[in-house]
Amino acid sequence: MKDKPKPRASGPRRLTVSELRLWRSVTENVVRRLGVPPLPEEPEEQTRPAVAAGRESPANRAAAEPAPKLAPPLAPLETRLRQRLARGRLAVDDTLDLHGYRQEEAHRMLRNFLARAQARGAKLVLVVTGKGRTAAEPGVLRRAVPLWLEAADLRSVVVGFGEATAIHGGSGALYVRLRRRERNSSGA
Repeated sequence: MKDKPKPRASGPRRLTVSELRLWRSVTENVVRRLGVPPLPEEPEEQTRPAVAAGRESPANRAAAEPAPKLAPPLAPLETRLRQRLARGRLAVDDTLDLHGYRQEEAHRMLRNFLARAQARGAKLVLVVTGKGRTAAEPGVLRRAVPLWLEAADLRSVVVGFGEATAIHGGSGALYVRLRRRERNSSGA
């Protein structure tokens, strides 16, 4: 007769130290999503000494330096919000049309527009990029604007963004949700 396997303890199994190190090396440049708990820290008693043969490892050097403040992650537009926009039950607070602008000028205009809209208390704006000449050849701004919105310099302004519905331009425009403006503690 075969022995029955022992029942596992409830919950997922714990990762070994080598598995944790491997996972961290794979995910070191990945931004954690909201609601997903971080992995547990490595047990200190099992870590190697910081200096081996007179050389400091890059991992230990990185641990000694303060971590740079990460920009908050972007959130996708909620389905309900998109439905309300498509049905005309919700209006955008402001619109920026970038047709005819060169990349540098469009980037500057986008940053200024988003900062002003946030200062006015806008929650949702529409950025029109244009669709491009053909579906196979999307426009330069249509490709560039999402990259600009994902950049760290706009994360303090942008909550998230998504393609506009057909009534607002479809794939040639983007809805951009804005963060609330932070209030100064000095009362200004």
